[in-house]
Amino acid sequence: METYQIYSLTSAVLFVIGIGGVFASRHFIKKIIATIIMGGGVFLCFVSFAERDALSFADPVPHALVITGIVVAVASAAFALALARRIYQLTGEESFTNDK
Repeated sequence: METYQIYSLTSAVLFVIGIGGVFASRHFIKKIIATIIMGGGVFLCFVSFAERDALSFADPVPHALVITGIVVAVASAAFALALARRIYQLTGEESFTNDK
């Protein structure tokens, strides 16, 4: 099995785990973590699909896009965690509820 195939399979597994976490959990923090895991799967997928030649290096464009995406994902995760903390401070709610 080639390395890119292992990366592709791992990225699919990470994405499915993230999707399951988003839909199965009601807790804000768990949903944010599941979304971060999904993003890791997408980034790994982009890297695994980078064009390769036997005599040269991999295409640097997907790698540059992934690095930029990681920076954006970290900033988004920090914002989402701060927002979840603020929601908890204001309402005392830790999860989505339909009690109303």
